[in-house]
Amino acid sequence: MVLITALLRVLHAQFGMPVDVLTSGPWSAPLLRGQPGVGEVMSVRSRRTPYWLAPDQRRAVRWLRERGAGPTWFCDANEAARPMLERAHLPARWRVEVREHPREPNEHATEQWRRLGLIWPAALADIPAAVRARARAAAQAVAPGCLIAVSTTQRAELAAWLAARGLDASPLICIQAGNKRTMRRGLKRLAVNHKYWPEERWSQVLRHVRSVYPGHAIVLLGTPSEQRLNRELMARARIERCHDLADDLPIPRLLALLERAAALISVDSGPAHAAAAVGCPEVVLFGKASPSLYRPLGTAGADVKVLTGQIEGAPSMLGISAEQVSAAFDELRLRTGPL
Repeated sequence: MVLITALLRVLHAQFGMPVDVLTSGPWSAPLLRGQPGVGEVMSVRSRRTPYWLAPDQRRAVRWLRERGAGPTWFCDANEAARPMLERAHLPARWRVEVREHPREPNEHATEQWRRLGLIWPAALADIPAAVRARARAAAQAVAPGCLIAVSTTQRAELAAWLAARGLDASPLICIQAGNKRTMRRGLKRLAVNHKYWPEERWSQVLRHVRSVYPGHAIVLLGTPSEQRLNRELMARARIERCHDLADDLPIPRLLALLERAAALISVDSGPAHAAAAVGCPEVVLFGKASPSLYRPLGTAGADVKVLTGQIEGAPSMLGISAEQVSAAFDELRLRTGPL
């Protein structure tokens, strides 16, 4: 959803009106609501739940019907959400579908979304050429990459929250060790968790960061389910001024925190992409996902160091050493300035 801001900004620039979004999952609505160029955000919990068991899907279909037929970009490569479009009676001539415009060789995901935004549905074929040219020029003027805006309200709320935790006077270095599969059903080393990186390596990195930046507070991010992992890392590292913030990080607060932070070290994750979108320098560990496709890319041009590894010739995060992460962090251009 952070990557797709590249599409939303292009559409807003071309058509000069807010882009309504139908999405799913807990990240999406709080991430997108209030962003420049974004209109109404309608969210469903799951696209795969049977329709008759999903009141949120039925509400979304009613919303689509009320809006009526209009230019629509269908960004889901699988078929799970398609029944909602069909039930909303949204004709194919009004749709641009990502599955019909696959990624080109060596094309980053944000560039694919930009390219998709420049394709108009067949229903707009009669738009005059001069109008199309002006719209295309406006779209091409949009800076490449992702952009997330943090509001003054979010900044003020973050400042009060940090003050309550005694963290308002220190520059912050953020750590995102977990991911959505980290604490799911048993051991973190399950084969489905391709973004697992061993606790002992994380603790080595934490000790290194503390030795290089003794005046910074180190804060561990995540969701409440990742607190157990964070506390294990803190117990192993045994360093001062290391704080677990995973108990109370709703998305708006996380975005403001990343905007304020001096740097982030993270596995390939949503927070890593959000950090780039708000201009936070970072070191990102990649596993099986391709950095050429998913490397965090923000319009602010923050310094991003990407690390990859291999085990027995196959891409694996386990092939990245703690020394490599520490060395990349040492080369990172940390953000400085007023707190």
